[in-house]
Amino acid sequence: MSKNFYALGRLKTGQKNKTEQAYELEVLKPAMQDGSVSWYRFEGVKLRLADNTFYTPYYCVMRSDGTMEMHEVKGFWQDDARVKIKVAADMYPLKFIAVKRQAKKNGGGWSIEEF
Repeated sequence: MSKNFYALGRLKTGQKNKTEQAYELEVLKPAMQDGSVSWYRFEGVKLRLADNTFYTPYYCVMRSDGTMEMHEVKGFWQDDARVKIKVAADMYPLKFIAVKRQAKKNGGGWSIEEF
């Protein structure tokens, strides 16, 4: 009997967890409707950081002015993820944003951290 195991609970490539789904429904789709976002893609780019080291942001987003942003959606941070987004922000001329779900007791919504 064979079972598939994924490190630290990460889903298969291309599958969104509940937090990523909520971000798309609550932030990205409304931004498309109001015209502030022209396009987005889940796991749409893979950035090389070094030999055999890559960073795949959860969402690649193009703003209506043509600005490209990489959006990282987090429930919590793991050390390697924070290092990778910082390295990518230093290497690539793109805007890197991390969003995290705020607790309802703290007003809900999303907190934003720019790199």
